[in-house]
Amino acid sequence: MAEPHRTGRAGKGAKAGLRELLRVPGGAPVDLTAYDTRAVRGGPRDKAAGLAATSDLGDHLADLQERLFAASTAGDRRRVLLVLQGMDTSGKGGTIKHVIGYCNPSGCRVRAFKAPTPEEREHHFLWRVEKALPQPGELGIFDRSHYEDVLIARVRDLAPREEIERRYDEINRFEQSLADDGTTVIKCFLHISYEEQRRRLLKRLDRPDKHWKFAPSDIDDRALWPAFQEAYAIALERCSTPHAPWYVIPGDRKWYRNWAVGRLLLEHLEALDPRYPKPDFDVAECRERLLAR
Repeated sequence: MAEPHRTGRAGKGAKAGLRELLRVPGGAPVDLTAYDTRAVRGGPRDKAAGLAATSDLGDHLADLQERLFAASTAGDRRRVLLVLQGMDTSGKGGTIKHVIGYCNPSGCRVRAFKAPTPEEREHHFLWRVEKALPQPGELGIFDRSHYEDVLIARVRDLAPREEIERRYDEINRFEQSLADDGTTVIKCFLHISYEEQRRRLLKRLDRPDKHWKFAPSDIDDRALWPAFQEAYAIALERCSTPHAPWYVIPGDRKWYRNWAVGRLLLEHLEALDPRYPKPDFDVAECRERLLAR
């Protein structure tokens, strides 16, 4: 089982890198109750420091994302896919707003996966996902993903159990093919507590401008919380692989969630180290022509 996330401080934990601290090893049973949803492991010590740290990484994140996009114009096929999964109110949309907002929209591809359409139901469950994948140089962000077909499908018995069992291996092969084609896959489970979800749902009811994000069925779904937690635990165990690991993000503190996802994305982009392409023209000659005119 992965080591539980306990509250930490920046320093020793930060040096290890969040990729090591928050990664789910995979292949062993996962007990999500052992993960502290309010932990700040490896991160800033409080909200003020967290907001400042998130802002500080913004420029570096934007620079690396632009370099990745620019490199694709010279044939670099690498791209990044950030997968955000979590229970209702876990902050998938908020993470996109506060983290991906630093990046250039022209190099980003955001897709939110809802219930499949009649057309999508006629195809293999990965069909609609393949259509939404980032192109070379792009940063792709999935708000929910192909994992819905082993999460909600498992909880609500939307497919035979034998089929769902086969899907874990299909997902692993699919993600291996992405990695082989130059895609860095970053999968984040935004982990919130049962009580925190209640607080966030109540806030949506208290604010008229948030009513559109609420549905009475959200209350009904809370009765399925244990089943969803089990489904997530199985997905984390079965599908956290070396080429596409899962990261458990403590999500009760929104500021830490945003910093952690931003930091994870930054670490992966730093590892890729994309470079601006060299010009295929004579820079000095072009300068002279412009000055001569």
